[in-house]
Amino acid sequence: MHFGLTAEHQMIAETVRSFVEKEIYPHEELVERSGEVPREIAEDIKKKTIELGFYACNFPQSVGCAGLGHLEFALVERELGRGSMALNHFFGRPQNILMACTGDQIERYLMPAVRGEKMDALAMTEPGAGSDVRGMKCAAHRQGGDWVVNGTKHFISGAEHADFVIVFIATGEDDTPKGPKKRITAFLVDRNTPGFTIRDGYKSVSHRGYKNMILDFDDCRLPDAQVLGQVDGGFDVMNTWLYATRITVAAMSVGRARRVFDYALDYAATRKQFGQQIGKFQGVSFQIADMITEIDAADLLTLAAADRLDRGLPANREIASAKLYASEMLARVTDAAIQVHGGMGLMDDYPLERFWRDARVERIWDGTSEIQRHIISRDLLRALGA
Repeated sequence: MHFGLTAEHQMIAETVRSFVEKEIYPHEELVERSGEVPREIAEDIKKKTIELGFYACNFPQSVGCAGLGHLEFALVERELGRGSMALNHFFGRPQNILMACTGDQIERYLMPAVRGEKMDALAMTEPGAGSDVRGMKCAAHRQGGDWVVNGTKHFISGAEHADFVIVFIATGEDDTPKGPKKRITAFLVDRNTPGFTIRDGYKSVSHRGYKNMILDFDDCRLPDAQVLGQVDGGFDVMNTWLYATRITVAAMSVGRARRVFDYALDYAATRKQFGQQIGKFQGVSFQIADMITEIDAADLLTLAAADRLDRGLPANREIASAKLYASEMLARVTDAAIQVHGGMGLMDDYPLERFWRDARVERIWDGTSEIQRHIISRDLLRALGA
């Protein structure tokens, strides 16, 4: 990586940070209290994002978008990480996987999504199959020229607002020396499709207002026109378009950690005990030093992984390392910030207890910390034949 961000990079980061501070922060308390994002606020955020030129900025210029590279987009996500995920959802970053659309799908799904006319969601996780994608039980079989789908997906973020959902479904099974292996196909499923229901999911302590939903399929019929990519080619679609989603978690973790750190630093510099600012005591000052060191390390690790993607270099291990370290760093930093604040850190007078709760999920979704360690170790050991 070429260390040091360009003036353009700095401008991107500062523009998004300013947007978050002005358009997101003022609504956070309302969303935290109600667990809902009022429709008028959501539409206003989306409208202002479009006017800013950042809606669907993760899509190429060929479809009328900003065409940001991986490093630039990581900077966008880093600054968005400072704010409420429930509100930042309407900043608008459709799933890149929609670039796999062909034919009529382009005008039905891709273009409306990048213009902000329709919103999408992505569905893979099932009650019995989280990290084990091959273990999914939601399945489709051929009947009368259509695909008939039955099963359930859960933990589906953003589905309550989605006009359509990109769903990964088992469409067959192969016998292998290691046992049966599911074939997976991606489908585009419109919200009001008969046999398809979106309902409320579980009440999470992390990211209130950013709901997880449950999707039920009951003899839901889908024509071939709804297949995204090739039949049984779901893993190819995943590997092509979802490769870098873990960078988003890493980048947002860094942004959130920097916001948390600012609270701790200010408190350490102003709060007095025993006749002086608590930041003058090593027990506090050393925590401040450790926090900023870990944040900077996670930031550089994340941007370096994004830079490798921009340069066309293998980055699977580097992305896993960034996601692992940044998400676990966020947990340590939020905990340390509360310690610096003492008992007040757990009171809702400060947002630290919210950040503490929100941080917990980052080590789980988009691949648990254990999955990231598996990816990292496998990459290193395979090169040695182990």
